[in-house]
Amino acid sequence: MGNERGVMRMLLECSLSDKLCIIREQQYEIIIIPTLLVGTFFILLGVILWLFIKGQRAQQSPGPRGVAHVPPSGNLSQEAAGPGGTVFVPLEETSVESLLRTSAKVLAKLQVPREQLSEALEQIHSGSYGAIYRTTIHTGSPAKPKSVVLKTLKEPTGLQEVQDFLGRIQFYQFLGKHKNLVHLEGCCTDRLPLYMVLEDVAQGDLLSFLWTCRRDVMTMDGLPYDLTEKQIYHIGKQVLLALEKRLFHGDVAARNILIQCDLTAKLCGLGLAYEVHSRGAISSSRVVPLKWLAPERLLLKPAGIKGDMYGLFLPRGVPPVLISASSCL
Repeated sequence: MGNERGVMRMLLECSLSDKLCIIREQQYEIIIIPTLLVGTFFILLGVILWLFIKGQRAQQSPGPRGVAHVPPSGNLSQEAAGPGGTVFVPLEETSVESLLRTSAKVLAKLQVPREQLSEALEQIHSGSYGAIYRTTIHTGSPAKPKSVVLKTLKEPTGLQEVQDFLGRIQFYQFLGKHKNLVHLEGCCTDRLPLYMVLEDVAQGDLLSFLWTCRRDVMTMDGLPYDLTEKQIYHIGKQVLLALEKRLFHGDVAARNILIQCDLTAKLCGLGLAYEVHSRGAISSSRVVPLKWLAPERLLLKPAGIKGDMYGLFLPRGVPPVLISASSCL
């Protein structure tokens, strides 16, 4: 200790008998020691942050630019990525016309003659690809009218948009029929404009249905009707059955569930499911309702059916905060 003080006094250029030097020595100790402690703290903090970022990058394999990474299907029990490779979209075509001709064989069984569709269109929504209409289709012999929903591809459109629209039609074809999935009735893809023909569900989406029940006792088929807890459980169970295809939906919410008069629930809004199934990733520009995300998705854990079901019947109050998918990752 004495040697250290001697060195300190030599650095301060003062004699050993100088009492004023003792005060100056103590002042330097007060300044230097906290500075060393603060510097050590920031160095350790930097090392910890570097190790954390390195660990996060090691968990994520490099993916396509502009998309949010989705954990590999091995960690998802095949719930997210699906079997893959089953949706065929010809990518080598250089024009929309040649692309439609090439896809005609794949979608031949789904083609609906345009003359069977009524010209009376009722716009019910505006989707990411274009307007969504309710109309009538006349099929059978004799022709019987049937209410359907038309998803359209807005014009003018480019080759990439047409490829994606056709891919979504083939994705519905791949899923096949399921009593708790909105059924694909057919399509019109021989020429522009392109139509995807889906079944029409009478009561509309579950969110509006639940709000109607919450405000007052609603009527169904002209009779007073009150939704019971058992029936709510039954609806939730049907949504779970809709996920039997083992595909990650990513946006299971009351607004994406349609209700029939007999309380049959049908899952719709398969945009994220198509993206994950065909590309293995979610576009970073897609808006995600953060408030309803399952905890494991917020924590970047493997996503699956349990995460899909989270928040379906959570109390709704303030609208969820909307952020891009890349902001979550």
